[in-house]
Amino acid sequence: MTTSVTPDADVIGKRSEHLYFALRNPKVVIGLTIVIGLLLLGVIGPFFLNNDPNEYIGPKSEGPSGDFWLGTTYFGQDVFSQFVHGLRSSYLVGGLGAVIAFAIGLSVGFTAGYRGGIVDELLNMLTNVVLVLPALAVLIVISSYLEVRGVVSQGIIIGLFSWPWVARAVRAQSFTLRNRDYVDLAKLTGKRAPQIIIKEIMPNMASYLLMSVILLFGGAILFAAMLDFIGLGPTNAVSLGTMMQQSMAWSALHLGLWWWFVPPGVAITAIVGSLYITNVGLDEVFNPKLREM
Repeated sequence: MTTSVTPDADVIGKRSEHLYFALRNPKVVIGLTIVIGLLLLGVIGPFFLNNDPNEYIGPKSEGPSGDFWLGTTYFGQDVFSQFVHGLRSSYLVGGLGAVIAFAIGLSVGFTAGYRGGIVDELLNMLTNVVLVLPALAVLIVISSYLEVRGVVSQGIIIGLFSWPWVARAVRAQSFTLRNRDYVDLAKLTGKRAPQIIIKEIMPNMASYLLMSVILLFGGAILFAAMLDFIGLGPTNAVSLGTMMQQSMAWSALHLGLWWWFVPPGVAITAIVGSLYITNVGLDEVFNPKLREM
């Protein structure tokens, strides 16, 4: 008597295997621990703070103490309060930018790669146009023309210019996968193009798509930090980038107020670096040849 293994069971088995190796991979564990830890601080922390991040509540330029864990700014604002709210804003910009870029890149890439022909040529031309645009310069111009800049608008702008490389990579993968036997079989059973893409092609690219989201997330946080640092950050919120911009604008480095600019700089480096480490670890998890046994 023979036992048959259904495709669903095979997928579940692969997921369990990947989860097992992910939990054993130190890069994935350390990277996610740092990213999730800072995320929780940014999400939960503001609920335990009684003061507004821009409120003048203490003595000016005071170093870290029991009353002010990360000291105060040149104007007497609580740096820890700004840091916690800044984490929330930076994660929001990164998440929103990554989701928008991923959705556009996925839609353009799969449509171009699966359809081919004139549709592929038009979408590929659009992708190349956006790809050759100096993204940072365009973001600077757009941001400078906005009278009120918020975290959400910043995330949307970043997402609209971060998708081309995802679209090109997904398009190339779709070209390869669209001629596989299981895709031909799905066509014979009467499945429509969206169903085939979602149920047949996407699962075979799941690992690559997951790592793409991580890279987009880290890239969006860096883009936002660059805009913030040159004075084009949110006008109605505090972010890690605006903290660094304000500290540099008021000569915190020369005045020795290290507690004003070091925490946000370390946090940005830790988040982006941890995302990169996580990505490397996931590559080892999904590629059996790279696994450390």
